[in-house]
Amino acid sequence: MTFIIKVLILMIFLNSAALGKCGGEFTQFLSDIKEESLGIGYTEQTVNEFFDNVSLSSEVLKADRAQGIFLKPFNEFAPRLISDYRIQHGKKNLKKYSSTFDKIEKIYGVSRGVLTSFWALETDFGAVQGKFNTRDALITLAFDCRRPQIFRPQIFAALELFVRNEFSPNETRGAWAGEIGMVQMLPKDILENGIDADGDGKINLQSSTRDALFSAAKMLTSLGWKANELWLQEVNLTKEIDWFETGTDRIKTVREWKSLGVSGKYTDLPEASENASLILPQGRQGPKFLAYSNFNVFFEWNKSFIYVLTAAHFANQLEGSPSFTPGNPEKGLTKNQMKLLQTKLKKLGYEVGEIDGILGSKTRRSVQEIQRVLNQPADAWPTIELLELLLNA
Repeated sequence: MTFIIKVLILMIFLNSAALGKCGGEFTQFLSDIKEESLGIGYTEQTVNEFFDNVSLSSEVLKADRAQGIFLKPFNEFAPRLISDYRIQHGKKNLKKYSSTFDKIEKIYGVSRGVLTSFWALETDFGAVQGKFNTRDALITLAFDCRRPQIFRPQIFAALELFVRNEFSPNETRGAWAGEIGMVQMLPKDILENGIDADGDGKINLQSSTRDALFSAAKMLTSLGWKANELWLQEVNLTKEIDWFETGTDRIKTVREWKSLGVSGKYTDLPEASENASLILPQGRQGPKFLAYSNFNVFFEWNKSFIYVLTAAHFANQLEGSPSFTPGNPEKGLTKNQMKLLQTKLKKLGYEVGEIDGILGSKTRRSVQEIQRVLNQPADAWPTIELLELLLNA
């Protein structure tokens, strides 16, 4: 089978909705994976070598279930991630790899601050890339029935990287969720966007800074990054607005936001015709940002709103912006209180997603809707007062 035909078949498998199969007996699950691998065109020897000594990882499942850091509000979460170490070393690396960033910005239009932010937050500039066996992590998460449609295709991508001598089933290690290298990319993303930027004939995201940064830039571009455009800007409000119009799913032109009293806190707002959303991570009394279309691309890298906002702000900070102004937001809810709120909202017919104590996008929008019903400022920030109103209703 020619390489081109094999790649075409591989891409069909990687994008197939049928790859959501999971659970059952692990031996049968593994047998099915091997059969599919043979069906793509890999030899029996290659398949046996790749899956030799594979095992399920309880540590991976434990990590998947215990992402407690995302429970913290933005004003606590962001300073914790944007440490003095990351700021200092970020600026050093911006200077050290200045010529690399110049080339990346010329080719892809992706800001050096954005790339350095991901590089810092994901692995502390490559120092902490993870110790989980990547193959076993992918197998475990594909077998687990929470998100098999995400991880099953990654197994076949890792198999292709193995054939290319860019992945070792027993030695490649990374994050618990299967990401590899300095900027933590999944195998499928490496296949599609990996670049041998240092010219050594291999794509190595674990030890080649140039490969990692170029690959990350290409990936962001493939996800819809608009070259040389803004992603996030801290703003002021000169007057109160209808808070229900805030949130990532509420979009207006910059001209419209200006007419509502929005102005740049440190720099002028961009062209009046550009679209943006006004986001209030801790309500109307906390920090305020305009998020532009590039901000949405961050969600393709990480689904957590609080993480994405932190990464986007850190990118600005690395490029010279001050740290955000925290404001004086009302006290939020504890994890158990948030679960109670989600449970009550769900009983009332509102969509909150999983009842997990995390203020995700669905819970935020439902909070706004119930705030409007109760004639409260609909700023999507749940307070103890709101919870008590609902419990006493």
